[in-house]
Amino acid sequence: MAVVDGLLRRPVRGSYRPRRGSDNALADLAAVALARPHDVFIDRTAALIHGVDAYTRAEHDLTLSVEMCALRGSDPTELTGVDGRTRDLAPDDIVEVHGLRVTTPLRTAMDLGCNLRRREAFAAMNELARHHRLTVADLAASLPRFRGRRGVVQLRQLIALLEPRVESQRESWTLLAIVDAGLPRPEPQHWIVLDGVPTFRLDFAYPGLRACVEYDGVDAHQQVPAQLEHDRQRRDWLRDHGWTVIVVRNGDFTGPALDRWLRELRAALATSYSVRRF
Repeated sequence: MAVVDGLLRRPVRGSYRPRRGSDNALADLAAVALARPHDVFIDRTAALIHGVDAYTRAEHDLTLSVEMCALRGSDPTELTGVDGRTRDLAPDDIVEVHGLRVTTPLRTAMDLGCNLRRREAFAAMNELARHHRLTVADLAASLPRFRGRRGVVQLRQLIALLEPRVESQRESWTLLAIVDAGLPRPEPQHWIVLDGVPTFRLDFAYPGLRACVEYDGVDAHQQVPAQLEHDRQRRDWLRDHGWTVIVVRNGDFTGPALDRWLRELRAALATSYSVRRF
């Protein structure tokens, strides 16, 4: 019925492919669920159902792969366009959202911490934690169940770094780059208060050293002139008042560009004063 109603494309009998983009994702997933009513949506598909998009931009330009599993003892689906797996899930690992059987936000965060590449995993875990109020303690309590699982070493490391206050995927990447460089962890979403009024919010700040890191992922031509002027005035104010402002952009996460802003940050955090006599 869902295929007939146009919710899902079916190129051939028994073959299902979600439509491009995420606008109609829930309708598309409902059609898949009709074909596999006992299976559970997992990993990035589960995250999408919970409001966190862990798919890449390139994948959104193509056909999104649906990730779902059969419970242990059942055969995984072979539907075209569905990445079918078999997984051990406890009853409390599963929740129903919009009529879909899906892993809970906690279980989804744990699975993605094992299954995705490191920085993508960290970003997804942070977003799930922010949207669903997960804590380090919540994830750490589930960790013993994952002993021996592939990816658990990465998962353990990322749980220790969990930061629900970051507000975007690339902010998570920025924080992870700072930590991986051996630099102190900054304070996320730090407010500068002027005359008792919270006025400027910084993505990452070292208030005692008056240094901050700002992620600026929007191309200048995509911003309205008023926003560009606001950002310029804001950063000028910070610099005029003794702050070092380091701006990270889209392409600054690898190679020389990454080295450049980390070098700037390291210099900003250095101090000529030492309590040591010698």
